[in-house]
Amino acid sequence: MNWLAGQSSASNRCGSGHPAFDVKRKRWRCQTEAMDGNDGRKTKTSEWTFLTNHTHVLICVVDAPESRMRDIADKVGITERAVQRILGELEEAGYVQRVRTGRRNRYKVRKSLPLRHPIEKHRRVSALLELILDPPW
Repeated sequence: MNWLAGQSSASNRCGSGHPAFDVKRKRWRCQTEAMDGNDGRKTKTSEWTFLTNHTHVLICVVDAPESRMRDIADKVGITERAVQRILGELEEAGYVQRVRTGRRNRYKVRKSLPLRHPIEKHRRVSALLELILDPPW
């Protein structure tokens, strides 16, 4: 099953949370209701994830190497500018290689590199991708 399948609407991405459109950022964000311990009122809190936007962009690139930044931004839920910055950082660190094909870019991920943080550096990018994506990738 494709990781990106069914990710087009905010209600699918939010799971049990409630989608809300952030007008300022022009994107959907997830909200969950939580009880406030002081007066019992429900308050809105944003939903968090275990993986960073860098990981989400990397997964999108592996899943669809010819994706446009706009498409990646929509799937991850961030701006095109943020995708551009993240891809630049991944490319500078050697995790992503950009190949120009006409007017488009095609990205290749170097899956054999180790993860960056000291806690996880004993694992390779390929191990992270195996957790999320169904092979082949």
